[in-house]
Amino acid sequence: MAARNPMTANNGTAARAPASAPARSGLAARGAGLAAVALLALTPLSGLGAYPLHLMIMALLWGFIYTSWALMGRLGMVSLGHGAFFGIGAYVVVLAWNLLSWPPLAGAVVAVVGAALVAIVIGYPCFRFKIVGHYFALVTLALAEVVRLVIVALRDVTGGSLGITPKPGLLDGATASIWAMQFTDKRVWFYIVLSCWLAALYIWRRVDRSMDRLALQAISEEEDAAASIGINVTRTKLRIAVLSAVMTAVGGVLYAQYQLYVNPETVSGIGISLQMVFGAIAGGMFVMLGPTVGAVFLLLLSEGLRILIGNQVHGLDLLIYGGLLVFFIIFMPKGILGELLARLARRH
Repeated sequence: MAARNPMTANNGTAARAPASAPARSGLAARGAGLAAVALLALTPLSGLGAYPLHLMIMALLWGFIYTSWALMGRLGMVSLGHGAFFGIGAYVVVLAWNLLSWPPLAGAVVAVVGAALVAIVIGYPCFRFKIVGHYFALVTLALAEVVRLVIVALRDVTGGSLGITPKPGLLDGATASIWAMQFTDKRVWFYIVLSCWLAALYIWRRVDRSMDRLALQAISEEEDAAASIGINVTRTKLRIAVLSAVMTAVGGVLYAQYQLYVNPETVSGIGISLQMVFGAIAGGMFVMLGPTVGAVFLLLLSEGLRILIGNQVHGLDLLIYGGLLVFFIIFMPKGILGELLARLARRH
């Protein structure tokens, strides 16, 4: 029997050691993530005030919405019209409740189907005829404005530019109604939105580990070359576009039911679409938690401006958002979280 070479044994051990390090790192990261989620879930039970709890709900809700947009944006499909899907979700659920007395859960199904159909009607010809880059962005921008104008034009039904509120669904003395999806306790809304936010992160992770991500990366680099190796460009793009649109519509449903008021300026049109783009870019649209960081950043910025300046200077907030967007695109293209992770990686 041949003698065992100690150098071979050492080399084998050395080869196995680095492989175990990423595994330990992954387990540690997973454990830290679960601990953070558990801590976040317990926060409302600590006697947190109504206003801080409202800010947390809005941060998670916008984090969900920005993550929905980033599913497309980070894979080369920059949409400037996601306000259309957001508006569809918000208005369909409210109108179904007010006019037809459909429960919001049924209205949400209709809203999701409607958003998916609009995404297919707009996305299929764009992807089929290779409308990409700036042209695709302009098409989606027009979509958002069309939806806003339709909402305003149907003022007899939608309330026009004045907006609309869902009719009360709570009986006298009641504090919650699952049928009407109306709750006076903000903690209920916190856990609903938290569940949706976690679902968005799960979807992000699944997409990130799927073949669609690799296919879309190849498509974004060179569409013809990707098609030449057997990638169905139209179907791959359309699948992610519909997923992103459906998730954004769900965000619109949650926003309408939580705020109990919607109007065209806050849930549709160009303004809200650009807010999604800015939030995802500011936080880091290439990192899973980046859009959520962007949501927290934008929320704190808007609340700070509201407290310090109020409504004395009309349009100042939009001016600041625009300036910051230019700053992030030029100097921090990876976003806040992306830049932080890159710097930590360079140190190690």
